[in-house]
Amino acid sequence: MSKRSHKSSAKQERIVHTPQRSNGKLRVAAILKAAQAVIAEKGYEAATMAEIAARSDTKIGSLYRFFPNKESIADTIIAGARENLDMLFREFNKNVRTLPVRVLADDLLTLLFEPVFKRPALMKLLDAGPDWAAKREEFRSAVLRHIAQTPMTYSPKLSKKGAADVALVILLNIKAASTLQGFPPNALQEFRNMARLYIENRLEPSPPSKRRIAVHSRATSTRGS
Repeated sequence: MSKRSHKSSAKQERIVHTPQRSNGKLRVAAILKAAQAVIAEKGYEAATMAEIAARSDTKIGSLYRFFPNKESIADTIIAGARENLDMLFREFNKNVRTLPVRVLADDLLTLLFEPVFKRPALMKLLDAGPDWAAKREEFRSAVLRHIAQTPMTYSPKLSKKGAADVALVILLNIKAASTLQGFPPNALQEFRNMARLYIENRLEPSPPSKRRIAVHSRATSTRGS
């Protein structure tokens, strides 16, 4: 059985073979795992079908039978990541309004860091060449929609534009955090703390009356000292 791969450009569609037997499915899984390892190490442009075949212990003819080219492999990786995020966000948003804002912020960052930041191959694919612009934008747009839905669900009064702005800032933070690999672990934790404080501030700002009281208290304390 075959299916058409997801388009990533205006190029002709490629046919990706979908195995029905268990040994074929295991072979495809091994190929995709090897491909992600090679792409993570060398980037999409430098990765080759020959190296992916060798790393997955697959004959080159068998590799081309499942995936006609490198782009079809990358398409499959991106599509899998998209489906995984769709599922994770569907489950996450079910009970989001029951969470304290601090817990919500931590859980949202964890939700994004696990499938994105900890998959360097995915980050490399999202930064691939111009032929991937459409596919990158499709995936990026889906992530932004998912992230924006969370604050809108949590804070119904938040405008659609406000939620979109929050989503963009969070995504940019996640992308920047992906450059911290190799840095001390506390650097990543500080980055997460910064992102968490931003989310808390945007979703649960203190009422103006409380802010005025706090300012008045500090002013009184200063005069009395």
